[in-house]
Amino acid sequence: MTSLLAFLGAAVMEIAGCFSFWAWLRLGKSPLWLVPGMLALALFAYLLTLADSPLAGRAYAAYGGIYIACALIWGWAMEGHRPDAWDGAGAAICLAGMAVILFGPRAVG
Repeated sequence: MTSLLAFLGAAVMEIAGCFSFWAWLRLGKSPLWLVPGMLALALFAYLLTLADSPLAGRAYAAYGGIYIACALIWGWAMEGHRPDAWDGAGAAICLAGMAVILFGPRAVG
């Protein structure tokens, strides 16, 4: 459960941090948007280290499924773009992959 909470927090921070750059470059917002964006990206990196995995690559791979689902929710909540059935199907596939990676039985040693 700790990993899932860390991944959710990391996803929100990564998306918010990247969105600040998007807002600056694509939406013409002030460069001051970059300051909280960079702080969010630093917090994102920290939160990924809280995942219960001995391998960074495996934690990052599992995180990808959470990120994809959260990005679609962000688009809906912050940009008003409601995900369609294909978005939902793709996110479900990614979350299933995340669950296999994160919760699959591992051989000891």
